[in-house]
Amino acid sequence: MSQGRVYAIATMDTKGEEIDFVADCLRSAGVDVVTVDVGTLQPPSTVPDVPREQVLAVDGNLVPGRQSPSDDQPGDRPAPVGGSDRGQAISAMAEALARFLSREFSAERVSGVLGIGGSGGTALITQAMRALPIGLPKLMVSTVASGNTAPYVDCTDLTMMFSVVDVAGINTVSERVLSNAAHALAGMVTHSTARRRSRPALGMTMFGVTTPCVTEVRRQLDAEGFDCLVFHATGTGGRAMEKLVESGLIGGVLDITTTEVADQVVGGVFPAGPDRFDRLIERQIPLVVSLGAVDMVNFGSRDTVPSQFRDRTLHVHNAQVTLMRTTADENRQIARWIAGKLNRSTAPVTVLVPEGGVSTLDAPGEPFYDPQADRALFDELESCLVSGDDRRLVRLPQHINDPAFATALADEFLRLHSS
Repeated sequence: MSQGRVYAIATMDTKGEEIDFVADCLRSAGVDVVTVDVGTLQPPSTVPDVPREQVLAVDGNLVPGRQSPSDDQPGDRPAPVGGSDRGQAISAMAEALARFLSREFSAERVSGVLGIGGSGGTALITQAMRALPIGLPKLMVSTVASGNTAPYVDCTDLTMMFSVVDVAGINTVSERVLSNAAHALAGMVTHSTARRRSRPALGMTMFGVTTPCVTEVRRQLDAEGFDCLVFHATGTGGRAMEKLVESGLIGGVLDITTTEVADQVVGGVFPAGPDRFDRLIERQIPLVVSLGAVDMVNFGSRDTVPSQFRDRTLHVHNAQVTLMRTTADENRQIARWIAGKLNRSTAPVTVLVPEGGVSTLDAPGEPFYDPQADRALFDELESCLVSGDDRRLVRLPQHINDPAFATALADEFLRLHSS
């Protein structure tokens, strides 16, 4: 972890007094701290250590009325501070803050980040926090932290604390909540734990219907000295794995269960997101991909399945999960989506295709067994993937949960890792 300062962030036109109180608590706990203003309306009510102009300057933007630092002429890209569209202003400031904090972290000046805010400030500050690596302490005191926090936390280790009362002045309640937050973050940054395991970490994606495969791969690679991290392929699972890759905490991936792509293409509840695979490709890590559970699209309870899918082949996994079998045409679309991503890779990547079936439900006698639909997936992927010395597709006759297929996955990863 970098040995820097805590950045205490707020929209200081409305929350200057409160963030200064937090900063004082941090300093009393022996932490070096700087306050950062990300206000978009009025001038700050107290003096920040880092003014909003400095945050916005990372993007080359200027506050209206300010002079260009290069030629003393008004900047031609004014920042949306003081404008009439508050939503646009918050969005632009959030992007600038993300770049500002990322730059400060790269310069080893950040040991932790603490934000305070209402709904607008929370959206702004947490967007920037999510751009920071997993493991860096991040705490947000928010008026919306008692509800659905998924849009703010997503797949990061960001911590949210409910403010209980509005972040509006220092009173009996806010004094205790804000001081607790400050001392919690002070503890995080001053009591870091040394890493105890030195084994190289790798990521794997798993679903219940691919558990036998992933369990066997993990057993084999654990014996080879790897620290195997398994992610449930529920949309956030895949994104969390890629965030750890981006943070440098995972150095190789076996993306065995790519079912999130089926939900992304067809419209299920566990979508991969448009950026799936991008970080794996950008980091140029050893990558082995398979097609686990691509035979299914996920929905909630039976009555939540969209009307256009009610006549499809459905399987009630449990009271809260209903699975829908993908068609041949949908499989071709999925294959094109995956190939479009992997064709951008400049590092070695191998796709292993289990021709015997891609899930426990995709086997003779099971409800999703459909060799024709599978063949459409396999043939389209082979046709669309641009093969070469560093990008291969290998079709194997086994079912995905056959131990021999698990061994093939492990062996291929070891080959890529060693090269």
